[in-house]
Amino acid sequence: MLLLRLILESFAFAGESLRANKLRTFLSLLGITIGIFAIISVFTVIDSLEHYIRNSLNALGNNMVYIQKWPWTPPEGETEYPWWKYLNRPVPEIGETDEIVRRSQYTENAVFFFGFGATVQYDNNRADNTEVLATTHELIDTWSLNIDRGRYFTESESHSGTAMAVVGSELVDRLFGGSDPVGKEIKIMGHRLLVIGTYEKQGTDMFGTSMDKRVHIPVMYAANMVDFKNRERGQTINVKAKAGAGREEFVAELEGILRGLHRLKPMEENDFAINEVSAISTRFDAFFAVFNLAGWVIGGFSIVVGGFGIANIMFVSVKERTRIIGIQKSLGAKKYFILLQFIFESVILSLMGGAVGLLLIFLGTGIVGYVSDLTIAMNVGNVVLGFVISGTIGILSGFLPALSASRLDPVEAMNTV
Repeated sequence: MLLLRLILESFAFAGESLRANKLRTFLSLLGITIGIFAIISVFTVIDSLEHYIRNSLNALGNNMVYIQKWPWTPPEGETEYPWWKYLNRPVPEIGETDEIVRRSQYTENAVFFFGFGATVQYDNNRADNTEVLATTHELIDTWSLNIDRGRYFTESESHSGTAMAVVGSELVDRLFGGSDPVGKEIKIMGHRLLVIGTYEKQGTDMFGTSMDKRVHIPVMYAANMVDFKNRERGQTINVKAKAGAGREEFVAELEGILRGLHRLKPMEENDFAINEVSAISTRFDAFFAVFNLAGWVIGGFSIVVGGFGIANIMFVSVKERTRIIGIQKSLGAKKYFILLQFIFESVILSLMGGAVGLLLIFLGTGIVGYVSDLTIAMNVGNVVLGFVISGTIGILSGFLPALSASRLDPVEAMNTV
């Protein structure tokens, strides 16, 4: 009951302070509002960006590796990317895919693919600079793709190089006006291919790529269109590990298999790269740590200024209510009662400033989501953090004024004019 009474009285005094000194209180709380807005808005943007990036990386697969000519990141210990070391490396070959599956005990699936740009046509409709992804039949299982209409090509169709294609949802809209394209023919580089299926809509990932804008065709049929055996076209072997396979054992086994296939001597360097999603994820961890630190620095100055503003309000409030404090103490109020009363008042004022800052962020995220495709959402953790910071600043800012109020002599306080 005493705690409830303290809180209610603190609310009353805080409201009275707002009514009596609107401009002073507004300017003092503005620092807290700006500080909370700066810190939490930065954290909200970073969290939304991190969520988007993590989802894009997860789409690449945490249990998968990509065997390529070029590594995604510089070797450990090097700050610059030594591209000259990789220029003369051989590109992955389609035959190595089958050898990896045959020799590996940790591999669930392996798929070979490469991409090239071309114009895709259907009647008078065309989509220029479309990415055509030539792939083996294992892609559907390795990437866990979902077919919307029709089907995917089979193993026999893949090996025989049948002229068929699976089309992304955006291309369905551009070429077929949204109608069912299954059973119709498209033309790529003068070649006619039968559309046998379409993919479910997925959207664009952080790398700017989208399955919705792609056409998938069998690798062996792509050999009729482009030379992928003697020219570099981003050839990749994507290997998916079995459930429960250890990362280190999986990668070490693949490295041993590839070194054997490439006939490398024990002291020779690898002439291939085994790229892992975790390598990119680790680099983003440092990136987000820097931005989080920047958020604290940016908002920290405003928070400190806001804290001094709250302290100023409380010192003035103590001076204005000196006689009331004297009367309370003469009637038996303990020091801790006076102390907690002013600390609660300081916390309430600070929380009000923080709430306004969080409200502004909420409105801002709604506006950004309305005018753009970018999704920024303020999560519960950031809301709680905003109120925790506000409450902490309220306690720190109100402690000294509250302490001075609790130490007032009741007789002197009552005789104060």
